[in-house]
Amino acid sequence: MITPTEEKLLSCINRDELIKLTIDLVKIDSVIRPEKGNTEHEVVKYIEEWLKKELSIEPLVYEVSPGRENLVATIDSKVEGPCLMLEGHTDVVSEGARESWRYDPFGGQVAGGRIYGRGSCDMKAGLAVNLVTLKALLKSGVAFKGKIRLGFVCDEEGMMTGIKDFINQGWADDVDAALIPEPEENQLCVSMKGAIRAVVRVKGKMSHGCMPLSGINPNTRLARIILKVEEYEEREKQRCGKDEFLGYPSLTFTVIQSPPEGSPAQLNVMPGEAVAYLDIRTTPAQSHDKLRSDLREMLKVLAAADPDFNAEFDFIEDRPVVTTDRDETIVRTAAAAYREITGREPIYNGVPGATDGTFLRAWKDIPCLVNGPGPRHMPHQSDEYVEIEELYEAARIYAVTAFRYLRGET
Repeated sequence: MITPTEEKLLSCINRDELIKLTIDLVKIDSVIRPEKGNTEHEVVKYIEEWLKKELSIEPLVYEVSPGRENLVATIDSKVEGPCLMLEGHTDVVSEGARESWRYDPFGGQVAGGRIYGRGSCDMKAGLAVNLVTLKALLKSGVAFKGKIRLGFVCDEEGMMTGIKDFINQGWADDVDAALIPEPEENQLCVSMKGAIRAVVRVKGKMSHGCMPLSGINPNTRLARIILKVEEYEEREKQRCGKDEFLGYPSLTFTVIQSPPEGSPAQLNVMPGEAVAYLDIRTTPAQSHDKLRSDLREMLKVLAAADPDFNAEFDFIEDRPVVTTDRDETIVRTAAAAYREITGREPIYNGVPGATDGTFLRAWKDIPCLVNGPGPRHMPHQSDEYVEIEELYEAARIYAVTAFRYLRGET
């Protein structure tokens, strides 16, 4: 039951402010564009100024790499208790072709009860939820114990250097639990898929397009690899089955370059090399070591049938499958808050990809709950959006969850 103290807390969540904050963040282009020098910097600057103006908080902003910044703020109640982290990332993926959008990807337009734009759900809405949650806790005057740690990091959509550096700098050492408002329709996601990132390089021999026999075509050999990986993926799906929360594993070729980046392409030139990037998502039924071994063996089999076959995998990232038990305090607290705010039973689920929480859980064993607003399958698509009512619901759930967790109430 929502108590009078919690009603006071909830009264400090201003719906219009939440909407405006989300729109303002969407309007700031934080796509990483190396050719233009565009990074997360302007979003971080906006949040820094908002914290100073609205809450008189001076956050720490520091560079992880040139132009790529993390923002950290700690609010200490001075009463012994847990440290709850409100986490988020400030980068967004490319908007792609503008003509594929009905709405301006950086317009923050409101239509039909939705806010549209790149990052609206992934995860500018989540950042706004964290900020208004913090504001409600501080402005309402409700008493809590322990500390609140804001951790807004860069590069989640890339190699997750932001959260890795956050951990390496020691900012996660005293964190007891983390709430991560990635777009999950406010479902309580207790599992996250593992990920392996791989690059396959195929060597050939450059030649004139009219005389292909004088060269070695890397493209046809890359095509064989792609088809073999597709067959392997299907076998893995059959072997592993469908995980309760994470579904099926996947091996997806996302980038194919021939010739590789930096080499000029010509219609009448057969390139000397082809490169492809492979995004592998795993479930608990898989071993990452076995998977890497299987892919390397696949190349050996193809090479045995073709003396001109020359290819290798380079595995550039490894993110384990992680799970937080439903009996963890942060999960039970969020489940109770969800019931009382919405009047519905919570839905437990898993994140189809990795999040910053992957490393918080894997490296520091921090219980992480991913449960933010936004349609689960909308991230990275055109006309990305977040439902305003779901956004407001998320902020109310977060406020009660954070308050009860910091009070030691479950």
